[in-house]
Amino acid sequence: MTMPKIVFISGDHPRHAQIAVTLAGAGCLAGWIRETREAFVPEPDGALPADLARLFRLHFERRAAAEERAFGHAPTRADGIGPRLDVPLEDLNGPRVHRFLDDCRPELILSYGCHKLTPETLAHAPRAWNTHGGLSPWYRGVITHFWPSYLLEPQMTGITLHETTEAIDGGGILLQTGVEMVAGDGLHDLAARAVDTYARALPGFLARCGRDLPSGLRQRTTGRIWTSAQWRPEHLRPIYETWDDAIVDRVLDGTLTGRVPRLLDALAPTAD
Repeated sequence: MTMPKIVFISGDHPRHAQIAVTLAGAGCLAGWIRETREAFVPEPDGALPADLARLFRLHFERRAAAEERAFGHAPTRADGIGPRLDVPLEDLNGPRVHRFLDDCRPELILSYGCHKLTPETLAHAPRAWNTHGGLSPWYRGVITHFWPSYLLEPQMTGITLHETTEAIDGGGILLQTGVEMVAGDGLHDLAARAVDTYARALPGFLARCGRDLPSGLRQRTTGRIWTSAQWRPEHLRPIYETWDDAIVDRVLDGTLTGRVPRLLDALAPTAD
């Protein structure tokens, strides 16, 4: 079955390159627009106490190491993908991007890890879907691979593919993938495994869609939107000082228990 012709709009971190490589390998990538994002290992605020600054560096260094282990090959392989347009945030919704989209003539814009796309940008393709690094509606917004582990339910880590709408991660759900928890996984290992699981599932879902792109399943509750302002370095203390970044192990050994996600697939909906 023929897949839809896709322009992928993403950030420039290793996990984003992994999805670009996946789409190119499936033969449906018509073009890639890559937004230049902030430093992958940011520096802590100089006003932080020394112990919190240490945890801040540890947290982001572990993220970089986990993505290097999982997707270290992806940025190099992605360098050969074309056509590609690299843009800073201020150009993301500007004329260069619009011309690129018009040249590629996609049937679908698929976004992941970029800033919000305007209606003017989305109008350059018939359909637009977004890859969200969290399970909606429970974990909408940002930093949503962090909060499940912080709330001691790492089994709620996953990815949602949904229709792009004005509502933040609130569009109809096309596909959700979870993650297999593996002993020894830290928070960032689990997040990388969630992205890998989604990358493996995405080509099959697109093949099932063909060019007859389905509508998403309506989200029945508003859930919760997590904002960047809600995250503070102090949230790292429970992860690393209380649980030693071994929350997955505590779920696997039964110390922690909790809900199990109900994953959705618009092409194989289940009855309520």
